[in-house]
Amino acid sequence: MGNDGKPFNGNVDVLHERAVLTPLPDVDAEREFHRNMMNVAAAQERKAEMLADPDVRLLEAYERQLEGIAETYRQRCLRVAGEEYESVALAYARGERDDDTAAIAAYYLEGLWRMQQRITVSDMLFFPIILRYPDCFTVNLRFASGHRTTRSVLYESPEHLVEELDAQSALTYSAESHYTQREAAEEIAATAAYIREAFPDPDETSFEERKTGGIVSGGGRKGSVFSSMLERVEPDVDRFDEVPASPTLVEAGPEAKRTERELLPEGTFVL
Repeated sequence: MGNDGKPFNGNVDVLHERAVLTPLPDVDAEREFHRNMMNVAAAQERKAEMLADPDVRLLEAYERQLEGIAETYRQRCLRVAGEEYESVALAYARGERDDDTAAIAAYYLEGLWRMQQRITVSDMLFFPIILRYPDCFTVNLRFASGHRTTRSVLYESPEHLVEELDAQSALTYSAESHYTQREAAEEIAATAAYIREAFPDPDETSFEERKTGGIVSGGGRKGSVFSSMLERVEPDVDRFDEVPASPTLVEAGPEAKRTERELLPEGTFVL
């Protein structure tokens, strides 16, 4: 990743206790935000469909979901920094730029890079919070130690098992793992409705109905055990008295701390 041929190696400092605030000055901006969130909902549903299919590897289901979510990140980077957003993010990482445009590009690429890593790295929880306020929305990308929240659904992947099993035990484990995937798929598919409820279509709802909403999700793995969670979050409606005219980085809000206390096991370290 990166237009100069160098990979984006990541720097967690750009994420720590920060969120990207994006203004919603008009209905066109609301429509774009809505489209992005519907892409996230669709990615959630695709993942559920693939988990329920015994002929599809769990890793492939995660990769397809990542593609959908990554596209929303890319669209935000394009909107903020233009076609050269990767080079802009790398310039921030190297200390060559310190403006909001470069910082936001680096923020989203850092989130995407770490999100890609969670498929191969054990005990790293992706824990993003997206909140809609009357005149803006925030994206708070959080990563934590561990592999689950206190309300995650768990399921297993035979392809990630490192233990050597005899033929019969391997067949039994595979069958049991696919059963947990089918059970999880039902719950994961249902959570797509939470996204649609939290961020309704601006062309079909009144401003009062759509002016606030939010979701928090969590996903990770420990060995062959994977986890998934997505719930509604209510934002503090009066948090932003004034909204800047362009996207900017802000401190993570009180909603983030509340969700951490409610959903993360005691002793979890949040990046």
